[in-house]
Amino acid sequence: MSAQPSVDAVTPPTPPDALPGARSAGGYRRNTSFRSRRSALSAAQQRTWARLWPDLGIVAASRHSADAPDEPLNAGARFGRDAPLVLEIGCGTGTSTLAMAQSEPGVDVIAVEVYRRGLAQLLSAIEREGVSNIRLVRGDAVDVLESLIAPGSLSGVRVFFPDPWPKARHRKRRLLQPATVALIADRLQAGGVLHAATDHPGYGEQIAEVGDAEPRLTRVDPAGPAGTGLPISVVRPTTKYEDKARHAGSAVTELLWQRRFEGRAS
Repeated sequence: MSAQPSVDAVTPPTPPDALPGARSAGGYRRNTSFRSRRSALSAAQQRTWARLWPDLGIVAASRHSADAPDEPLNAGARFGRDAPLVLEIGCGTGTSTLAMAQSEPGVDVIAVEVYRRGLAQLLSAIEREGVSNIRLVRGDAVDVLESLIAPGSLSGVRVFFPDPWPKARHRKRRLLQPATVALIADRLQAGGVLHAATDHPGYGEQIAEVGDAEPRLTRVDPAGPAGTGLPISVVRPTTKYEDKARHAGSAVTELLWQRRFEGRAS
């Protein structure tokens, strides 16, 4: 699954493949956590995209670009209601996204993905299943968190099977680094949940270390007392990707943290 909205106005469909490169405050290109690849759509997917994307999707721009929004996304306006809000980073083709949204109709989900084909597949599934509590964002997760998500606005952030970038020289490109986890913690409301999963043991160790080091987060055991009072479900469906990993002998590491309540000891 890959890693990895612009406010209330509808954003027109983007060119089929390219997204603008992410740039830092100094204007230079920063490392991103996703790989460049083509994602051409079939004719049927193109028709679905043209029909549904203007209502359900938007494109994230870097906060340092000329297209950056002046204010964060108004989730209430996008969904037509006020409800707990979850950000899923790197939704892929949306298998988990769809199943978890269906199981929690009272929770709104913003699904972030850079690859157009995966978003097109999710759009088709949303239409087929009649799901109304998912909106899509095409773009880099850090751009979304920086530009479109207000501090303290999320009930949860889900990061399932981000690219592990296994080669040592590429590990700086992993998504869940200290700066990104700190940004996620800032966007979570008190009691909000960061839920991560990976089948790469080295990355699992890194995620655990980084999450435990973030002072605004506290580790949660889903089987313990704290796991019963979480604001969102942490029951994650098993995907074909995960089944394949398990059959190959890869264990899945599941990690949960909760944003601390002010004044509460850990």
